[in-house]
Amino acid sequence: MTAPVFVVEHFRAGGGGRYVLDGPEGRHAVSVKRLRAGEDVVLTDGAGRWADCVVLGTEGKDRLIVQLDSVSEEPAEQPRVTVVQALPKGDRGELAVETMTEVGVDAIVPWSAARCITQWKGERGAKALAKWRATAREAGKQSRRVRFPDVADAATTKQVAALLAGADFAAVLHESGEEPLATAGLPSTGEIVLVVGPEGGVAPEELALFAEAGAGAYCLGRSVLRTSTAGTAAAAVLMARTGRWS
Repeated sequence: MTAPVFVVEHFRAGGGGRYVLDGPEGRHAVSVKRLRAGEDVVLTDGAGRWADCVVLGTEGKDRLIVQLDSVSEEPAEQPRVTVVQALPKGDRGELAVETMTEVGVDAIVPWSAARCITQWKGERGAKALAKWRATAREAGKQSRRVRFPDVADAATTKQVAALLAGADFAAVLHESGEEPLATAGLPSTGEIVLVVGPEGGVAPEELALFAEAGAGAYCLGRSVLRTSTAGTAAAAVLMARTGRWS
């Protein structure tokens, strides 16, 4: 198995390469994972900086002592893949974030589409966004990533259109799309932005606005996927076709 990943806010300097992982991450490493001397771990800030470490020992229930000799920087993947995800019902949004993170998506933008049953407002919206961000962090660790996806604030339709206008390739998953995403011409660098609509579909006025911004309508296949599944399936297609899974 690959070494487990733990998140640090920043890499603190320590004498002789000795580093102490404490707090919730240290507690998880010591009390839940029960790591012991000689085992390998990876520490990361989730933004591309990471270090291979060897466990030296533990202190109490929440302090993991490791040997940290050097910190590496993982470059950002190209092309960058952003998925605009319409807000699903219940915990399906967290499921979408989890699986898209595992696939390798670089950024996720929650979208309050016209046909979304769920709407993020006030304290409820802040809690929902926090859950999405926590899910991305935990899924990033689970899938052994050292660069976690950015989860943006909830976007309006106009903000999504602006994001699409600045992309090198912009697409909307929609049943009206005649070209499969699997055959679309994709850039090897730059920004890919993909829009996944709600269960009720992208409204005609939204589709028209996105088309004006340069986003084409594409399909995935014959079957109709739920909104919480479609982004992950489409992202997998993009990862394979752009060479990021090569």
